[in-house]
Amino acid sequence: MATEANAPHGSANDIVLQFIKALNEEDFAAARGYTAGDLKFVGVLGERDGAEAYFTDMRKMKLKYDIKRVFSDGDDVCIFYDIDMGRTTIFSCGWYHVFEGKINSIRVIFDPRPLL
Repeated sequence: MATEANAPHGSANDIVLQFIKALNEEDFAAARGYTAGDLKFVGVLGERDGAEAYFTDMRKMKLKYDIKRVFSDGDDVCIFYDIDMGRTTIFSCGWYHVFEGKINSIRVIFDPRPLL
């Protein structure tokens, strides 16, 4: 549970954009600070329960996000971005939900055929 002392400040939009910035800079400790411990990730190729499982993957993949458009509605933020996956770049959409100042849910969709 976030507390005033450890919760990121700002709107859901600000929190998610700072999270993406930290991932792009491979500052995984900073990125972790924007997520809840019980983070739920759902993607095209799998799911992860918990922030530690998610960041274990992110440290290996070192994805880069080129944001094209951001939409926000309260605690929900939707981003269209190109994700550089090393061998290929894929246009994707991410839906982030912020609860008590932390990202607690991420859903990412894209066409996985270039990876298969």
